[in-house]
Amino acid sequence: MLKIHNSLTRQKEVFTPITPDIVNMYVCGITVYDYCHIGHARMLVVFDMVVRYLRYSGYQVNYVRNITDIDDKIIARANENNEPIDALTARFSTAMHQDETALKCLAPTIEPRATEAVNEMIALIEALIAKGHAYVASSKDVLYAVDSFADYGKLANQNLDELQAGQRVEVDTGKRSALDFVLWKSAKPNEPAWDSPWGKGRPGWHIECSAMAKANLGDHFDIHGGGLDLKFPHHECEIAQSEPVCGKHVNYWMHNGFVQVDSEKMSKSLGNFFTIRDVLDKFSGEVIRFFVIGTHYRSPLNYSDSGLQDAENGLARLYTTLRNTASFDVDASALRLEYPEFFAAMDDDFNTAKAISVLFSVAKTINKTVDSEQKNYLASALKALGGVLGILQDNPDDFLQAGSKDDAKAIADLILARHAARADKDFARADAIRDQLDAMGVAIEDNAGQTSWRYK
Repeated sequence: MLKIHNSLTRQKEVFTPITPDIVNMYVCGITVYDYCHIGHARMLVVFDMVVRYLRYSGYQVNYVRNITDIDDKIIARANENNEPIDALTARFSTAMHQDETALKCLAPTIEPRATEAVNEMIALIEALIAKGHAYVASSKDVLYAVDSFADYGKLANQNLDELQAGQRVEVDTGKRSALDFVLWKSAKPNEPAWDSPWGKGRPGWHIECSAMAKANLGDHFDIHGGGLDLKFPHHECEIAQSEPVCGKHVNYWMHNGFVQVDSEKMSKSLGNFFTIRDVLDKFSGEVIRFFVIGTHYRSPLNYSDSGLQDAENGLARLYTTLRNTASFDVDASALRLEYPEFFAAMDDDFNTAKAISVLFSVAKTINKTVDSEQKNYLASALKALGGVLGILQDNPDDFLQAGSKDDAKAIADLILARHAARADKDFARADAIRDQLDAMGVAIEDNAGQTSWRYK
């Protein structure tokens, strides 16, 4: 019985989809004006893991994750680069998809772009004006009247009076209240603009996700996810925009925790900011994925090279266990019966850290097993359990020997030379070659007359 921690109620709740066997899920995606950072990697991996587990559990999952391709930051970056906006967003959308693939993430079912949903945003704004929740300000912007929605602040667990305390209305914005936020921005020189009932302009950021979620999943859907940084104000504003028009909009709100660097929040101003590509220069995408799911998704994730190195070593141990075994499909229902602790962990709000401990327990059993048939069955089970988490699906040697082809050839030549030295009983030469391989960061293992190797 799957339980999900609902950010709205701040407690774990039994997951019951609106429609049996179908899960409709929306996750706030990337604003494509730069390369994705390690915080984005966590969001991509966490919700990919959620989708994989829901599908493994028998649900048809409609996974919608948007792309924000119009935004103040995008406009500023395009101007800075002297580059057309659509060229900038196309370039960084492609880079995001490459990063997503490297992290072993599945593509979302639907990936709407904000610029393709402007009509839906306009329709939603019109409905909010008609219901008294929005107004056209003297600035010609359309603003949301936060005072009109009594539940504003329920996701952040703050009431309206607490949020308004200390707030000041900026001069010449036309705001009725300091908390009111923009739904439609009137056109500015040298900015993209669309026709609307209020004149040319472009959508505000918050309205994008409300409109795209409604357009692709309907008025009421199961799960809405995103990073903890979006909880307030972005998701709070989504609730305020959506519920007056849609009624109850989302059943379960999920937020993954922050990424910290040496126990401080990652930020460019602190100089501790890493793109996914920075990290991929040192570690494989699967190692990054394993590192991310090694911590419960709601807990802070402390980024460090040593933490990633530990993840690489742990993943190497699992792949080494799978080496020289035959794998085959394992019945999903049998797997649940034989490894209930793994599925109990995943059913407990996707406790991947605990589930991974089960993988190491299975690997330990495999390494002690002598019977080849039993060993192959256990290895197949390990690979299947890993597949639920999106890991251990590559050929073990491809992971363990990842490197340049020239390096692999040099290592193979040294191993052949060592075999020849041992055949000639020149053990000093054989030991010298082993030491040379060790200095190259290569571990070798002799078994039944064969030598396998891996990077340490």
